[in-house]
Amino acid sequence: MLNRIKMDLLNFGLKFISIDEKIVRIFLETSPSNVNEIVLLPASKIVMKKLVQKLRNKKVRGRVYNGLLNDVEVSIIRSLLGCPNCAITVECLKRCSTKVIIRIDLCGGIQSASNQIQVGDVLIPKIAYCGDGTSPQYIVKYPELIHQLTPISNPFSKNQELYSGNQNVFIAKPNEEANKILLSEGTSYKVKELDFWTTDALFCETSEFLNALKSINVQGIDMENSILFLLGILYNIKTASILSVSDLPGDEMYDLFKSNVIHPDMERGINNAISILIKALPKIKNL
Repeated sequence: MLNRIKMDLLNFGLKFISIDEKIVRIFLETSPSNVNEIVLLPASKIVMKKLVQKLRNKKVRGRVYNGLLNDVEVSIIRSLLGCPNCAITVECLKRCSTKVIIRIDLCGGIQSASNQIQVGDVLIPKIAYCGDGTSPQYIVKYPELIHQLTPISNPFSKNQELYSGNQNVFIAKPNEEANKILLSEGTSYKVKELDFWTTDALFCETSEFLNALKSINVQGIDMENSILFLLGILYNIKTASILSVSDLPGDEMYDLFKSNVIHPDMERGINNAISILIKALPKIKNL
């Protein structure tokens, strides 16, 4: 009887809000009106904590932290790891007044003979290959995206038979103006703009996997960029990412799965990425 009363009260309350507001309340635990136009989207706990510590006039609304950074109103929301989590967060932001989403977090760096990526480097994705499992589902649902994305043959097919996965991989791009702003503010930090691959399978980064990425000149790897950029295109939200290299897959010393050594420059890279983003916010506000 008590459960029935609770359910009746819940359904009565839902009559007074829209479906969109219900979705935001479920996943962000607040109303759409409590989310600012500029949203910063860390995935990891360490980056989230560092950002929140710098907020002035901080107010917490569910999972949303609002306040001022460099005198610009922002919301900080931790997306958690992976494209499925990131997609849910962006779907909520689509239903708010959000106009700009900047992802700031950690990534892997892929070293090559032509470009020596190091732990602590700050990277800005120029493009992101949709090597994840979420982006293809959106392309199926919204086939008009095909005309806005560039496909390539899956590079893994060069070295092995594809028993599963996509024969073609699409390329998603961030907002060019947002990238230019981040790059210009990061000049003194020697920020690099590189091609990224997004994957859902952190524990499947084999040597064959890395060689396939090197064959198409990918030098950064992450778990959220592709769906963020793709949904930015789909929902007309300006997106970009600024990331600090935390590990080097395939490297004996600083591969996450081969060593317990933490590079002394890892935290410096995170701090540099945050400094660049905060410095860039007034220009990003005017996008």
